[in-house]
Amino acid sequence: DADPVHPYQIITTLGVLQILAWGSSFYLLSVLAPAISNDMSWPQTFVFGGLSVALLVAGGASPRIGHTIQRLGGRPVLAASSLLFAGSLALLAAAPNLPVYYAAWAVMGLAMASGLYDPAFATLGRLYGHAARQMITAITLFGGLASTVCWPLSAWLLAQYGWRATALVYAGLHVIIGLPAYL
Repeated sequence: DADPVHPYQIITTLGVLQILAWGSSFYLLSVLAPAISNDMSWPQTFVFGGLSVALLVAGGASPRIGHTIQRLGGRPVLAASSLLFAGSLALLAAAPNLPVYYAAWAVMGLAMASGLYDPAFATLGRLYGHAARQMITAITLFGGLASTVCWPLSAWLLAQYGWRATALVYAGLHVIIGLPAYL
């Protein structure tokens, strides 16, 4: 996992990717839920139920993700998170019914468990030990900008292209930006 990369580059890269990860998962429904509800004729409680599915899956998968980081390092786990985010968002965009919608959110839960703060911080701790504290603080500040960046972006994409295309744009960003950055 260790590269001769300057810590500021690591902070910036992980920080930007945390904005993308949080904005395209945890905060996604903040903007898209009404459109999904209207389009699919589901109550918003059903729509937000998807996030509940994701959080349950993430909680269940987190111990295994931690063991994988300990065994293999963080890079493969974080890279896999980009693919999981992309796959879940593509499945979400294609969801024809509630079971597929919830399946998309289950995959999103795996992505969240392998790509949000905990795995990023575990990776930094593994690489830098005690010195990772300041890096973790900086990345947390980046992540705090996820709603500031992604809510307006999601609203603009929704208004221009609809909720399904918005999910696909985020899927593409995970593949085009996230995956290469982690690798």
